[in-house]
Order: sequence, then C-alpha cells, then structure tokens
Amino acid sequence: MRIFIAEDDGDTAARIADCLADQGHEVVIAATGPAALEKAAAGVFDVMILDRLLPGLDGISVMTALRARDCATPVLMLTALGGIADRVEGLEAGADDYLVKPFAPDELVARVHALGRRPILGAATTRLQAGDIALDLMRRECSRAGRAVLLQPREFELLELLVRNAGRVVTRKMFLEGVWGFRFDPQTNIVQSHLSRLRSKLREGFEADPIETVRGEGYILRADG
Repeated sequence: MRIFIAEDDGDTAARIADCLADQGHEVVIAATGPAALEKAAAGVFDVMILDRLLPGLDGISVMTALRARDCATPVLMLTALGGIADRVEGLEAGADDYLVKPFAPDELVARVHALGRRPILGAATTRLQAGDIALDLMRRECSRAGRAVLLQPREFELLELLVRNAGRVVTRKMFLEGVWGFRFDPQTNIVQSHLSRLRSKLREGFEADPIETVRGEGYILRADG
C-alpha cells in the first residue's frame, strides 16, 4: 500500500515509517499541517495517518479540508489526546480509526492493514488515479497525462485492477478471477493478449510503459510510470 504520514515528531514519524516499510509499504511523510494538506491532496494513498496536533494546521482541520474535497481515503488519527470527547470529535470529523500515543507498533500496523482492506465508499470511488493514469469509473473513461486512451471493456477492467493495486503485483490468477470471473485456469494466453493490447494503448505517445512484468509473479503498475 501507499501510506501517507503526517507527524511533526521526527523520531515518531521515522519509527512508523520503518515499521510500515518493513511490511513492504511505500511511505510519504509530512511534518506540518499545511505540508500535509498539500501532499495528501496531490497524491494517491491507500491509508493516511494524521497526528492531531500538527503545527500550522491541526490534524482535524487537515482531515476536514480533505473530506471537503471528496477525499475518502481511510484516516487513522494518531494523538496523545485520548479522552472520550477527543476521540468522538476525531471520529465525527471524519477519522476512520483513532489510536492514542504511546502505541505499540504492531497494533498500528494491524490497524493500518485493517483500514487498507476496507472498501472506499462515496464520491471518490467514481475516479481512480495512479501516477499520470486516471480512470472515470462512471463513464468508463481512461486518460494518461490528460490524454484520452480508448479502451475496450476488458482492457478497462484490467487497468482498473492494476490501478487499485498500484505498486503491488497483480497475479494472473487475480486477473482471471477479477476480470473474467474464472475460478480455474483456462490454460490460455487470454490475460497476456489483453494486457499486451492495453500496454500498447497506454504507451502510444509516451516513452515509458507504466506496466512492468514481474517474471514468475505477475504485473505491477508503477505509480510513477
């Protein structure tokens, strides 16, 4: 997963980042409220961890501003304010979970994983983005760097699965189950042939192929592709 951390204490931020990186996650860090709002609004993240007492703009204000922009990314509020009223305020403001300092690293990782497994509901799910690739799920439209890419239905579904798992390997089995609904291997090159056409369309007019083949495992969409 791609995880955003807003934490002004450098040691705490580094400790969280190390724990998550050890689990294979990509981490982006901000140390102030204004920086957190700017980075979180500009990026695509699976989970956000917001310290409540950020300098310049507190964590609740950052979260409220993001929610006002239809950002539905799950938020774990991390704070030393552990009173019931504080927790209620944070949850009512839009936090999905609340963890009080000091915390056990294993618990934080478990909570992040739980949030990452939740389906994201609401307006934000009508649009997905990874790097310069954007998908409009309602109109079934794709663009790369603002340029329209015309895809067939299966190609769109393949790309949607890759975008939803950007930075992670998507296996052949995942494609067969998620796109074709197969619970068995048809022993054909159906995945490879459709992916080949998808990659050709995404590369037209661009130098870089955003989809990388991971030999023996599957395919991965690089968000910086």
